Amino acid sequence: MSTTTASAYAAPATSSASQDVLALVGRVLIALLFVPAGFGKLMGFAGTVGYIGSVGLPLPQLGAAIAVIVEIGVGLAFLVGYKTRIAAIVLALFTVAASVFFHNYWALPADKAFVNQLMFFKNIAVAGGLLAFVAFGAGRFSIDRR
Repeated sequence: MSTTTASAYAAPATSSASQDVLALVGRVLIALLFVPAGFGKLMGFAGTVGYIGSVGLPLPQLGAAIAVIVEIGVGLAFLVGYKTRIAAIVLALFTVAASVFFHNYWALPADKAFVNQLMFFKNIAVAGGLLAFVAFGAGRFSIDRR
């Protein structure tokens, strides 16, 4: 592995033990949003397909399959710190896209807009947290670090 490639996955030189623990806890907490949701979509695949189709997206079966793969597969990679920066950017993009399509509060009646606006901005904040992992990596307690 070249020095450039190795440094892309290493913790910053100034990383402390507490920062590494916090990075691990952060990965676990963020993964809790994705992995169980992915299993829920897998177990209720027909319902997931129906929901995706109900918002007018094309190819709802493909969309549901992509959602399951991203939430479970990429979510687990992020959890264990495997190719964390790539996993985090994929999850961030997925989250922003899902927010735009499924929490489009700007197009809803007032009685439904409030909750969807909260969900939209919660997801945007999660994407921001994921981008911090893109910037700083997974920390010492990760597969990337090994």
